[in-house]
Amino acid sequence: MVFNVDDCKIVELPIVHNESGNITVLENQMNIPFDIRRVYYLYDVPMDAERGGHSHYELQQYVVAASGSFTFVLDDGTKKKEFFLNHPNKALHIKPGIWREMKGFSSGSICLVLASMEYTEMDYIRDYNEFLNHRKNG
Repeated sequence: MVFNVDDCKIVELPIVHNESGNITVLENQMNIPFDIRRVYYLYDVPMDAERGGHSHYELQQYVVAASGSFTFVLDDGTKKKEFFLNHPNKALHIKPGIWREMKGFSSGSICLVLASMEYTEMDYIRDYNEFLNHRKNG
């Protein structure tokens, strides 16, 4: 299936409110539509740095601003769309086949990523022209 940037969206995550702090719980196939196979996070990213610059053949991701803020620029080869993340109860669901770039990291930001697959270099498209060719030829 071929996805477009409009298939990627911000998802409101549940909050359990408590006087001593809030909790957000993420569970496979409950409030995340895939099984989490890998968790990683980016931190200490310089404010002027850009990250990403790749796409995935099969991987889906939920991206959460666990702390601070940053912007994702998603690109399907035809259309680009920006998503500003700045709250830990909102996740960006990125579908397979979407080019992603990250920018505008605030000081102290933490980008938490929940991924549908374990790391495999074979799932990455790191060249933008190759990405466009893959989108065109499926």
